[in-house]
Amino acid sequence: MTALVVGAGRSGVALALHLAGQGQRVLVVDRKREDELKDDLARFPRGVDLKLGGYDEGVLDGVDVVYASPGVPWDSAFLEAARRRGIDVSSEIDLFLRECRGSVVGITGTNGKTTTTALTGTVLAAGDRPVIVGGNIGDTVLDRLGEVTPEHWVVLELSSFQLESVDKPRFHVGVILNITPDHLDRHGTFERYVDLKARAVEFGGADDFAVLNGRDPAVRALASRTKARVVWFDQHQPPPPMPLPGRHNLENALAAAAVGRIAGLSDAAIETAIRSFKGVEHRLEFVGEWGGVRWYNDSKATNPDAGRVALTAFPGQDVVLIAGGYGSGFELGAWVADVMTNVAAVVLIGQSADLLAAELKDHLNVVKAQSLEEAVDLAAKLSREGGVVLLSPAYKSFDMFKDYEDRGRKFKALVRKRVDA
Repeated sequence: MTALVVGAGRSGVALALHLAGQGQRVLVVDRKREDELKDDLARFPRGVDLKLGGYDEGVLDGVDVVYASPGVPWDSAFLEAARRRGIDVSSEIDLFLRECRGSVVGITGTNGKTTTTALTGTVLAAGDRPVIVGGNIGDTVLDRLGEVTPEHWVVLELSSFQLESVDKPRFHVGVILNITPDHLDRHGTFERYVDLKARAVEFGGADDFAVLNGRDPAVRALASRTKARVVWFDQHQPPPPMPLPGRHNLENALAAAAVGRIAGLSDAAIETAIRSFKGVEHRLEFVGEWGGVRWYNDSKATNPDAGRVALTAFPGQDVVLIAGGYGSGFELGAWVADVMTNVAAVVLIGQSADLLAAELKDHLNVVKAQSLEEAVDLAAKLSREGGVVLLSPAYKSFDMFKDYEDRGRKFKALVRKRVDA
């Protein structure tokens, strides 16, 4: 059996390790050069063939199955060429779900899925069954497949890219938090994006659960597209106190609590678990307080709707916002309105800085920075004691950083360097 893995990043490493461990011949291809992938390349097992810096359809010769990383469009010309040859096209998450023996909780949504996935893992860990958390959050899960037993809860954060790449994604518990336009450059239309999110519950059976947000019109409409038992998490009682700021985090807690109830946990156990939750990196992450100013890292806000979530999390407080980055085609009206209402000063960075400056022309205090370091310096000067500095870009990171994690960690390092000086 010869497997071709498209993409030499984190997902590609997990696939290569798993497939090579099964005795398959593995070829990994990537358009990036070796120097761009050095951290990932060090993890590949011996015996895996690598073709870096570009490839063509010739690499499909002699291949039995193609595994595409999430960054590869599912309808790309290369994958279509594989299908025309009769070659199966799969993915890391598809392979994991086919072989996983545990009870899977699949969590998706435009915003909040990372926090909800981590929080659900914390809640389920309060029970008697072992728990593994993964998917689009943190480490890959394929390299942990061997430790999964039928007793395990497996909690997966799932992006639209991952849901698209699974043949028939059936979860014992499918959770859809919210759906607003995102990744339309990849999926084309909002309707297609909704269809992909719906896959989290569409294949559920009568013994499964669809945990849905009744407050979100797009999500509510999906109740008719599943045979699973529908649970409206926004109606969960009693509502758990959530230690993190923002109404959105209360909704995340309600979803996690609903999954905990399905798993048979008591309300007291659920409440204790949620109270203990410290949050996740890059999502309204508290960096520290210096000089009476609290600094927050919300680098995972990669679209305006995610940015709006953070903007409304600090009512009545002086907020200095650092925003901007890579992307286009976003509907900015609601984000601009929230900035005007909730933000005392704005520091703009990245490719979208000029566009956002024009959109915020009526705001009294908007400045632009050429770098993140300059943005941190300006934000410190604009902040007031008792206030908040918030990195919540509302755009993707690729114009200036490797990814949103790189952006968030550099922000935290700059903040700490400044205050420790």
